[in-house]
Amino acid sequence: MYTVAVKKDLIAQHYLIGGDWGAENDPHSHHYVIEVRLEAAELDDHGYLVDIVKIETELDSIIDYFGDSMLNDLLEFEGLNPSIEHFSRIVCEKLLVAITPPGSGRFTVKIWENESCWAAYGKDY
Repeated sequence: MYTVAVKKDLIAQHYLIGGDWGAENDPHSHHYVIEVRLEAAELDDHGYLVDIVKIETELDSIIDYFGDSMLNDLLEFEGLNPSIEHFSRIVCEKLLVAITPPGSGRFTVKIWENESCWAAYGKDY
């Protein structure tokens, strides 16, 4: 199985809803790290799973969209608690459509909220 990954960071704000999470219920910022990972058994004609430049370009677009925003105010989080679990799924689904990897494999987005806490969402393609 081949694996290729790209990692970039962004800063965004949110506040948690639907429960009593103390300070997390108030608007605050996180320095998120987004890690995108593709896994597949086959490479394309160029010897790539997907060109890393394509992954970086599409991830930069995602960062431009979500960076410096209040996640709660974005349409993608309407009716949702803006947890890193939901955030990782939303980013995964957007990137998978943008990158359109060939063949079949596994696409995973892991979002680190700090140095020790992360959530991930993966999808077969």
